[in-house]
Amino acid sequence: MWLKNRSLLYIALVAFVAGIMFMSGCLTVKEFGWPDKEPKTDLNIHGNLANAQDTALPGVGPNLVANTVDKTGPAVVKIETIRTSQEEITDPFFNDPFFRQFFGNLPNRPREERGLGSGFIYSSEGYIITNEHVINGANSIEVTIQGFKEPLPAAVVGADFDLDLAVIKVRAGKPLPTLKIGDSDKVKVGNWVIAIGNPFGLDHTVTVGVISAKGRPISVENRNYKNLLQTDASINPGNSGGPLLNLNGEVVGINTAVAQAQGIGFAIPINTAKIILPDLIKKGKITRPWLGVQLQALTPELAGYLGLENNQGALIVGTIAGSPAARAGLRQGDVIVKINNRKINNPDDLIEAIKETKIGQKVTLLLYRQGEIKTVSLTISEKPA
Repeated sequence: MWLKNRSLLYIALVAFVAGIMFMSGCLTVKEFGWPDKEPKTDLNIHGNLANAQDTALPGVGPNLVANTVDKTGPAVVKIETIRTSQEEITDPFFNDPFFRQFFGNLPNRPREERGLGSGFIYSSEGYIITNEHVINGANSIEVTIQGFKEPLPAAVVGADFDLDLAVIKVRAGKPLPTLKIGDSDKVKVGNWVIAIGNPFGLDHTVTVGVISAKGRPISVENRNYKNLLQTDASINPGNSGGPLLNLNGEVVGINTAVAQAQGIGFAIPINTAKIILPDLIKKGKITRPWLGVQLQALTPELAGYLGLENNQGALIVGTIAGSPAARAGLRQGDVIVKINNRKINNPDDLIEAIKETKIGQKVTLLLYRQGEIKTVSLTISEKPA
């Protein structure tokens, strides 16, 4: 009897263990092999379950960018330009002296260049903001606006090379949609931004990114930018002049330059444009005070060569004919160390000091010339175009 009971106990124990192993195997297969009946969902930004297609930028609602683009898109325009120049004929046959003896010099043939850029409507009357380099040298400008079957011809109202800003105007025959101007000083690094433009001619392309940095100085060809917003929103050829928007749909920058690297684009802060827009619209240009000198920073070697105790000051390497500097007798080798008792440590100090003077204002310069200290007075004039 005892042996029989013991056998039954072993059988029950084996069955119990086998049951546990079977259940574990089923759970394992369910976890790793069998799909759930309902598709898995991702947590949205609020921690609730949401389908993957409803997710959006971190901290941004799923439709905020789309709604912002819907609201602002109609005020973003495409700008097409045509530049005509005379192209020299380089065929050796036409340049042959024997040929010219009988037929004379042939006139140069016209050459047509087409340009593309973006812009945005600043005033319902048809004033449009863009980059100066978009319309520079254009013989004709056409603007494509949503809701119009054909492009509208545009005229340049005002432009400034140094700031790379321009205002053009179209006559639409009715009020146009406009964009709200924001405050670029309030923009923080890390803020989300939206760029709208026409890269490579692709109308109203939208890209999204963040402000990567502020106050960037860069040089593009012969243009020097001093205070740009950097963003990783894609900005490509054709985007120039288009708006960089915050999530409220306000313009915080004007897309301008593309760096030769992925994820690096630049925009002019809108507050820079705010200052000069009235002059561009009323006068067609920006009037700037002008000294008329070419400057170079002093190195310890140059300072030693000139007999100076230190390398503080702005070294004049040339003057422009007819400028206030030339009329006052400033010359190559002079080192300006003060202007109206304001200390000048380097060329940038002098440039900023001149910017703060008024056209027609008299200033006094303290400078070193061939080891001697001299005082020169002159009158600041308007910088020529």
